[in-house]
Amino acid sequence: MTKTLHSWFTDSVRRAPDDIALVVAGRRVSYAGLDAVSRALAARVSAAAGPGPARVGLLASGSVAAYAGYLGVIRGGGVVVPMNVEYPAAKNRQIVEVAGLDAVLADAGRDTSCAGEVPVITVGEDDVDEALRSAPAADDAADPEAVAYVLFTSGSTGVPKGVPIRHRNLDAFLRHHLARYRVGPGSLLSQTFGLTFDPSVFDMFVAWGGGATLVVPSRAELLDPVGFVNDHALTHWYSVPSIISWVRNAGGLTPGSLPTLRYSLFAGEQLTLDQARAWADAAPHSTVENLYGPTELSITVTEYRLPADRAEWPRTANGTVPIGRVYPHLDHRVDQETGELQVRGPQRFDGYLDPADNEGRFAEPESDTGPNPSTKAWYRTGDRVAVQDGEIVHLGRLDHQVKIMGRRLELGDVEAAIRQHGDLDDVVVVAAPGPGGDLRLTAVYSGTRDAPAELRTRLRPHLPTHMLPARFVQLDALPLNANGKVDRKACGLL
Repeated sequence: MTKTLHSWFTDSVRRAPDDIALVVAGRRVSYAGLDAVSRALAARVSAAAGPGPARVGLLASGSVAAYAGYLGVIRGGGVVVPMNVEYPAAKNRQIVEVAGLDAVLADAGRDTSCAGEVPVITVGEDDVDEALRSAPAADDAADPEAVAYVLFTSGSTGVPKGVPIRHRNLDAFLRHHLARYRVGPGSLLSQTFGLTFDPSVFDMFVAWGGGATLVVPSRAELLDPVGFVNDHALTHWYSVPSIISWVRNAGGLTPGSLPTLRYSLFAGEQLTLDQARAWADAAPHSTVENLYGPTELSITVTEYRLPADRAEWPRTANGTVPIGRVYPHLDHRVDQETGELQVRGPQRFDGYLDPADNEGRFAEPESDTGPNPSTKAWYRTGDRVAVQDGEIVHLGRLDHQVKIMGRRLELGDVEAAIRQHGDLDDVVVVAAPGPGGDLRLTAVYSGTRDAPAELRTRLRPHLPTHMLPARFVQLDALPLNANGKVDRKACGLL
């Protein structure tokens, strides 16, 4: 039977109500307690938004209200729309309008001016305490066809694209990962991702589906990931790979420094073999995996487990860990001309919030049938891949192709060559018009003491002229975006 997203949580409430479901902001909240607060917030959402399924913005982070609010919205049959608390009000106002929100649920003290005339539900510590004492009874919505959440990705026109994900899109996904990572009572999972970044859904519902504990770091703990893991004796870690380089550059990732971890998962950007080695040294008892997937395919769709024996680790042309193989419950194909990975199956969303955004994103097995993709349509990921020894290797984005000196190249290929010959932790290559208007390459890098002129000299024998960047910019660490990934746009402005 296909389950709704929140039913994974409520089933664990029934099995072990006194076990700890959530550690956040100095609180340890049991399954029964989180259930009570989420029911109270579900009732408040219903009262504020009116009858029928509501689309509710969640302007909360690092609090009981954020997680209970997430559960409360979806268990009441509504759609949760996470909003970034770091964004200015004007940017969040755009989400309110594009998503057509019926209400906004926010931490007490947040700037809620973005809501405009939309009803606002504020939740403070007193509200949480009151709900823990006396929460109303509630019937959970039980339609797996309903939309559970909407996340927004950057649009080429500047207008964000809404990605609606239904409860049924996550059913096979959660079953697969609960079994693969042996999540159960006693497991402690990290929550390094903000709620606007879909791997956070993995953290929440894999933890709660297995009856485990979700541990949310404070801002200070995020700056000391090794201390965070050890202070809470975490068993499962999940983050973007950039965290590895950041901690290592700060001198905090030493061999054996993460002894409690059993599984270490990375997604959101390319994981280099060098990064993986550093983390594996620090977490000697942990299985290290690389995952991949776009938001439109419900979090991740591939997995690659690095062998315990280092002698069996792969050697890829671009120095990255393979993204592995597509999950067995999904179908995939690789376009023979472009190398684009295309995927379909139960995790594929049904189309963007605005049907106009569907254009060019789906490949129908037959002729195009209209603005809405058929169930058999392939989602075009826009990612270029190759198969090496039976495993998929991520080569870069199709939209990162540029023409330099009349020759077309992939920015990912330039980055791979620089990593290989430059002995770097991280490098991003961007293309921008030079003084004469022609595109030129800039390499922004960290992880070596070589000055830009020295690095350019070292690379010159190994790169053809059109692939050798015109500029090199050395940083202590590459800039990160709101999701913790390397911020390519910021690198392009340096």
